[in-house]
Amino acid sequence: MRCDCADVLRDLPYRIGDKWTAHVLRGLQHGRRRFSELRAEMPGVTPKVLTETLRAMERDGTVTREAFDENPPRVEYELTGQGVKMLGLLDLCCAWARENLVETDAS
Repeated sequence: MRCDCADVLRDLPYRIGDKWTAHVLRGLQHGRRRFSELRAEMPGVTPKVLTETLRAMERDGTVTREAFDENPPRVEYELTGQGVKMLGLLDLCCAWARENLVETDAS
């Protein structure tokens, strides 16, 4: 079967394969979170890398960012509808990995 979506397939690993994207999706699965809350759940991520990941996800339309005019400033992130769909794909990939990689490891 031929796929006519070569451009999409070429870019897919960059959209969902980034090391921290899946962590951000999981961190936002239950609703809005502040940057510091997300970072606390992701040991090993630097503020710079988390910021870059969130910006890329915002550009892709999977995350929204809301800045509040307060002192000190408050910024919250939330999944968009597209982000929720991506989370569903992540769940499917995890289920596939649990079922199939165990079999591969056992061989």
